[in-house]
Amino acid sequence: VNQSKMDFFCKLGYNKQDICKVLENLGQEALEDDVLKELIRMGSKPQALEDQAQPSQLKLVARGSCSTSPGLKWLGEDESDSSDSLRPIVIDGSNVAMSHGNKEVFSCWGIQLAVDWFRERGHTYIKVFVPLWRKEPPRQDSPIADQHILEELEKQSILVYTPSRKVKGKRVVCYDDRYIVKVAYERDGVIVSNDHYRDLQNENPEWKWFIEQRLLMYSFVSNRFMPPDDPLGRHGPTLSNFLSKKPVLPEKKWQPCPYGKKCTYGNKCKFYHPERQHQAQLSVADELRAKTKVPLSQGKEEERCQCSP
Repeated sequence: VNQSKMDFFCKLGYNKQDICKVLENLGQEALEDDVLKELIRMGSKPQALEDQAQPSQLKLVARGSCSTSPGLKWLGEDESDSSDSLRPIVIDGSNVAMSHGNKEVFSCWGIQLAVDWFRERGHTYIKVFVPLWRKEPPRQDSPIADQHILEELEKQSILVYTPSRKVKGKRVVCYDDRYIVKVAYERDGVIVSNDHYRDLQNENPEWKWFIEQRLLMYSFVSNRFMPPDDPLGRHGPTLSNFLSKKPVLPEKKWQPCPYGKKCTYGNKCKFYHPERQHQAQLSVADELRAKTKVPLSQGKEEERCQCSP
């Protein structure tokens, strides 16, 4: 069995039996991208690794449970992440770096700016995916700036390299977009990219919904990473709610009503009325009856009498 492939997919949390089965079907020299595609097609999902896993391998720990070996975590996950109220962040490193480099240079500083923005907001699970060949010395046709940043982010367990190799002098690159979408989907997180991943949307209907609902686009304005305040459009959630597992109530509920006590909208008023203790239940008519101590049923009978001919 190809041990490097086995180790790589074990790190992603796949079952050894499933990996062996796929490698037997596709052959030991199959590309990592094809192996991943076949694992998805089989319906295999990452799970906890076997207890006899090697120390270099990472273990998927169930939420809320205590791991017997706290050093082994899925893709270097922080312990605090399980109780975190913010969504995991998965960054398309190539997209962000090329965007910051004005589509001409692979600017690693752009990746750092994006990571820092999410860190400052309090996100503990941040992963950046970049193809492995970006480790190589830059060439004229693929310039790269601030390459040392990639090394620093890798040491912090934030940056993950997607596999690539050379066959007869030609570079064979795995499809990093599939890793980005798959990890974000399984972590129920947010994808940071200006790519729409249309081919992956067509490949998997569940991914289609996920990409539509969880894609966070962005801009760089004078070296400032800036996502939109309304990621899903004017009628969608705010940026804070989009990045949170538990959205907070809309702020307008707590804005005082401009009409104050003169408001005639009753329980249909969208603004806050400090003078109404039971705003959601009582209409203006019911409030007036309550003030004059007229029973609710009697008030309704009176209304019927007045309405009848």
